[in-house]
Formats: sequence, C-alpha cells, structure tokens
Amino acid sequence: MLTVGDRFPDFRLTAVVPDGSGGDAFAELSNESYPGKWLVVFFWPKDFTFVCPTEIATFGMMADEFAAREAQVLGASVDSEFVHRAWRRDHEDLRDLPIPMISDIKRELSEQLGILDRNEGVPLRASFIVDPAGVIRFVSVNDLDIGRNPKEILRILDALRSGGLCPCAWEKGEETLVAA
Repeated sequence: MLTVGDRFPDFRLTAVVPDGSGGDAFAELSNESYPGKWLVVFFWPKDFTFVCPTEIATFGMMADEFAAREAQVLGASVDSEFVHRAWRRDHEDLRDLPIPMISDIKRELSEQLGILDRNEGVPLRASFIVDPAGVIRFVSVNDLDIGRNPKEILRILDALRSGGLCPCAWEKGEETLVAA
C-alpha cells in the first residue's frame, strides 16, 4: 500500500460531478484537475450499501469547510459512473452531493494505491490527504464494515497545513508545539 511520503498515482477517470444547476454530469478528472489544491481522496467499497452513504453525505456536508482550506474532496469506488449517478438520484442524502464521485471501474487507481480487499476485490475504506505537490501526507484505512470520521480528516488537514508540531487532539487555532 502506498503511504506517507509516496507520490499519489497519476489518474484520469470518469466521475459524476455536480453540474451547478442542481443536477449532475459526467466529467473526466485527473490528479491535475485541481492545480495548487490539496486533495482529500476517499474510497468506499460499493454503491447502494449501508455504511458508505453516511460517510459520503458527511464529506458532502463538509465540502465547503475543506474548500475553505484550499482542498478538494474526491470520493471513489469501483462502481461505474452510471451506477454513481443512479445512486445519487436514488438516495436522498446523495441527491445534492457537492463532491465528485469517481469511477475506478477497472480498479486501476485502487490497485496502484494497494487498497483492494483481498477477499472482496473492492476498495477498503481508505482516505488520503495529498499535498499540492502530489505527495501523500496522510493515509488511513478502515475495515469494510467501519465508517471513517470526516471531521478527523479535516482536523488532520488543518494540522498538515499549520506547518507546526501538532500534539494529540490539536485543533485549528491552537498553539503548536515548540521543539526545545
């Protein structure tokens, strides 16, 4: 599995994106689609499941908070862009989702990252924070059945952007540590 300090793989994949008028559209996205921004890339196992929409909807509700920190949130699974679109239209919590849903249907990006579950062949609940230079600065991976906390990922993004030594449970606006 790729980890902190590794370069996030180059990718060019189709995504369902908000179209600006309350609907959605298909778009090709790549690691170069958001120059100068941090990327928060999170994977879920499958569409039309139970834990996944709780995470996706929470990332969507927090999209403005990530954007205020010069970060773009990108969600991904191995479902097709058509399945993503159907799920967005079917699931009440995903209808107005302001973040892209990337289709990694060939499992190219998931394989390069090393996050495919060996038994199920779907991505584990992996989260990556990638700096504007394309370097992975944070990675976490949860079991298929356990949701992650987008608020904690936002806190870690704040810590990474602070440039300081951040103690346990550090929050944006608090003092960082000074090495003596």
